[in-house]
Amino acid sequence: MKILVSACLLGCPCRYDGQGKKHPEVEALRMRGHELIPVCPEVQGGLPTPRPPAERQRDGRVVNREGTDVTESYQAGAKLALKTALEQGCELAVLKERSPSCGSGEIYDGTFSRRLIPGDGVTAQQLRQAGIKVLGESQAETIQ
Repeated sequence: MKILVSACLLGCPCRYDGQGKKHPEVEALRMRGHELIPVCPEVQGGLPTPRPPAERQRDGRVVNREGTDVTESYQAGAKLALKTALEQGCELAVLKERSPSCGSGEIYDGTFSRRLIPGDGVTAQQLRQAGIKVLGESQAETIQ
């Protein structure tokens, strides 16, 4: 099976802080015969690495810590990630938890206080709306 994966979970240094977040259970998916299709919606949307941290606001916008609205970049990256998923035939995505782009089921509340609330990142939301199942990296071990 082809699985769309947040590139940072494969060690790509594309996160806001310029780091990767390699996750052994995500890499193990390849060992179980899955083809991993890496994407970084934030970079694909035109944001630099590193970049100021951003959080999704309750109204759906994404604003970085400096107060700049970066929603358009997040939406553009989500659109490209969805296009990749559809072109590659991915029915499943494993994305970086709590991210304003990739977070699935739980994201930061938009106040930069490290408080979590129920919700999805921009990309996770678009993938779900298109019928693609989205899991966070902590659920990767459940995939056979």
